[in-house]
Amino acid sequence: MVRAGDFKNGLTVMYKDNLCQVIDFQHVKPGKGSPFVRAKLKNIKTGGVVEDSFSPDDKLRKAMIERKDMMYLYDDGDMYNFMDNETFEQVGVEHALAADAMKFVKENETVTISFHEGNAFEVTPPIQVILEVIETEPGEKGNTAQGAKKPCTVETGAMVMVPLFVNTGDMLKIDTRTGEYASRA
Repeated sequence: MVRAGDFKNGLTVMYKDNLCQVIDFQHVKPGKGSPFVRAKLKNIKTGGVVEDSFSPDDKLRKAMIERKDMMYLYDDGDMYNFMDNETFEQVGVEHALAADAMKFVKENETVTISFHEGNAFEVTPPIQVILEVIETEPGEKGNTAQGAKKPCTVETGAMVMVPLFVNTGDMLKIDTRTGEYASRA
């Protein structure tokens, strides 16, 4: 059990029979009345966010989360399929749960999958990936204005805004947390 007074961002708890993650919290001490904790909880399965207040002594059941590094194998149209690197067991994760995380992941790359009671609920890609530019407007010599960007499509099909000097065939480092160009590889 976890006391509401001990909340931390990223903590996963059971709230009203739903698996939720604390995304923001604030300890409030009003001039009159008892102190309380105001928290925003994200329902992991639906993605909905609920805000609620708790007494600092309220207890919520801590959810036991297992995280495994797994290799991305392929997309069968309905699910992304992964393989456990140790047991070679294969796991499928629905598109709805992993679509955002998978837009920068190539086949045979390692990702971290979070499980609750044996069910996968989140896919976390590597922080940076190296991808090839497959389509972009050609860069022009001398066109190096500060901060100017153009769209490009990388080999996974994702769209990224890049500096004007990037050309088709270049290898790029992309930060998967923000989806932004980091540098040339």
